[in-house]
Amino acid sequence: MKPINTTVASISPSATLAITSKAAQLKAEGVKICAFAAGEPDFDTPECIKAACAKALAENKTRYVAASGLPELRAALCEKLRTVNGIDYEPSQILIANGGKHALSQVFQTMINPGDEVIVPAPYWLSYPEMIRVAGGVPVFVKTDAKDHFLMTPEELEAAITPKTVAVVICSPSNPTGMMYSPEQLRALGEVAVRRDIWVVADEIYECMAYGEVKQSSMASFGPDFYEHTITVNGFSKTYAMTGWRLGYAASPKPFAKALASLQSHMASAPNTFAQWGALAALREAGPDVARMVEAFAARRNRIADLLAAIPGIHCPRPQGAFYVFPDISAFGMGSLEFAEKLLTEKHVAVVPGIAFGDDRCIRLSYACSMENIEEGVSRIAAFCASLRA
Repeated sequence: MKPINTTVASISPSATLAITSKAAQLKAEGVKICAFAAGEPDFDTPECIKAACAKALAENKTRYVAASGLPELRAALCEKLRTVNGIDYEPSQILIANGGKHALSQVFQTMINPGDEVIVPAPYWLSYPEMIRVAGGVPVFVKTDAKDHFLMTPEELEAAITPKTVAVVICSPSNPTGMMYSPEQLRALGEVAVRRDIWVVADEIYECMAYGEVKQSSMASFGPDFYEHTITVNGFSKTYAMTGWRLGYAASPKPFAKALASLQSHMASAPNTFAQWGALAALREAGPDVARMVEAFAARRNRIADLLAAIPGIHCPRPQGAFYVFPDISAFGMGSLEFAEKLLTEKHVAVVPGIAFGDDRCIRLSYACSMENIEEGVSRIAAFCASLRA
């Protein structure tokens, strides 16, 4: 057999594959599974977005657009970034990609030379390290703790920087922890990046899902030096319940944006044309729908956090954004994969082991599910933990 690319061959297999398969098998057998693994909103895409897409199809808006995306959508994103995030960009600095993942992977490919290091606070979204490796880089992990709300300090960032460091990834609100950096904490990290002349890859995909305890802010808005060192990545999937539409975007300084657009022109030609008309409607019309979704997520956050906090042996910082909780289960004397496997087998609750996110002490639960699922599922978790303490 002919060899394949060694970097691709070394991509880590899913740490949750066995659990996912087991959950599917049990469900097929008629077992009621309380599932907390979803990484997407459980709401339908708002009608105004679907209608705009259908209209675009009816009008045969199905041909290629510019490699960087639909001009009208890039202009609308400039307005959104200016009014909501406090950052001024020109349309030429906006790249529309085929999902947030696609935007991020192209950012890393544009940024990284072989052997370059990118700092990734752990726990992290599981695709960051693999994207960095595929681009020829080396992920450098900075371990954080639940007692510190899983937030990296400026001192920890400074200590991780070497002559090979080109960037640091900051995701706030975070997947998997739901924690956020305050504007002051974010600025302090940015000051280190500016002083050491490295990029900040600011993943803001969950920006609209912030529940009020911490003000959402954008690194690039803090001043000219921050702006010139920051690539802001976002998308439509989480905010507008458009996960299957595959639309994300990156906003960056002009030289970087030009290189990014050149790369995409060869890698993807252009993003989906008719879906972009739906995204334009999302920006212009879907605000009330987003508010209703966020209100529902906030209520679920409050309930699942309260229920988990009442379970002896579990320590779980109260999430401030996104739709995840990341409880520490290490007091029960087993790793996250074993805990998750036993929880599924014995109590029919599906969670994601924290080892997938670089922290074997924790598990991730998504509350992108019904309140009924939260009530029953966490009740089962409490009974499972009680059995471990017996």
